[in-house]
Amino acid sequence: MKKKRPVLQDVADRVGITKMTVSRYLRNPAQVSVALQSRIAEALDDLGYIPNRAPDILSNSTSRAIGVLLPSLTNQVFADVLRGIEAVTDAAGYQTMLGHFGYSAEKEELQMRSLLGWNIDGLILTERTHTPASLRMIETAGIPVLEMMDSVSPCLDMAVGFDNVEAARQMTLAILKKGYRHTVYLGARLDERTLLKHQGYEKAMRESGLEPHSIMMEAASSFSMGGTLLLEAQKRHPATDSLFCTNDDLAVGAMFECQRQGLRVPDDMAIAGFHGHDITQVVTPKLATVFTPREKMGREAAALLLTRIRGEQTGTEPIDVGFTISEGGSI
Repeated sequence: MKKKRPVLQDVADRVGITKMTVSRYLRNPAQVSVALQSRIAEALDDLGYIPNRAPDILSNSTSRAIGVLLPSLTNQVFADVLRGIEAVTDAAGYQTMLGHFGYSAEKEELQMRSLLGWNIDGLILTERTHTPASLRMIETAGIPVLEMMDSVSPCLDMAVGFDNVEAARQMTLAILKKGYRHTVYLGARLDERTLLKHQGYEKAMRESGLEPHSIMMEAASSFSMGGTLLLEAQKRHPATDSLFCTNDDLAVGAMFECQRQGLRVPDDMAIAGFHGHDITQVVTPKLATVFTPREKMGREAAALLLTRIRGEQTGTEPIDVGFTISEGGSI
């Protein structure tokens, strides 16, 4: 059974002051004397007091909270992005409210409805495709909305990210410059960014007069999936001599599969990943990858959103945080 929570009056009675004084302290401790500050703090601590934000949110139509919708909680990319967001929101005294939607636009809609119900002051999204109901809710809420992870795709309002197509194109060209001719693209999840990278890969292959081939699966990406996709590539395209993977997990999994088969990387099979996770630096050989500044992206996104929430004029040009191609030792 839910316990009865202590209320302001309980704290006031404990210290022997008015409820109004406790309320003033909670809004800004400096509004009461230093001696009283420590006594109120002690009473709050003893009682395990939990502030009730609901009346505050209703009366001010503001929550000092922003909503963040992430497609995955296990993907390190989004963990890094979130770290960047919270570095900025924490410093500004804003709460971050998270929703997880598992790459499903329908689930994003449900999570968005829930977050907007808390009267959040702004919203950070990680995809560009939203259901008609989500778009109507965003319009009704009338709060600043920012979409992350890509700087080129059309956005609702503000965007912070990088050029996924160009990053994939440049990585594919780096593989081809080493003399490989049968590069296969490995993709999982089939989310927007996997498809954008696929476009970049195809562009580079066609520019080089080569036939693009890809092996894509809707399942979540993992190390074991990388091995599975490599086996499929070898079966469908026996001439495969190199792989460009939508992320580092698939690339590392493919490297392990090459070891199992006795194939040398990069002599028998070149492999490149995407994002530049820590594991790319500790596998042997070091994995070729596209380094993306994920924490920076989170920080820039949160800073831009808070600027808009505060009503300071900001441009609506997408912010491009860039990327870096690292050839490692695997191509």
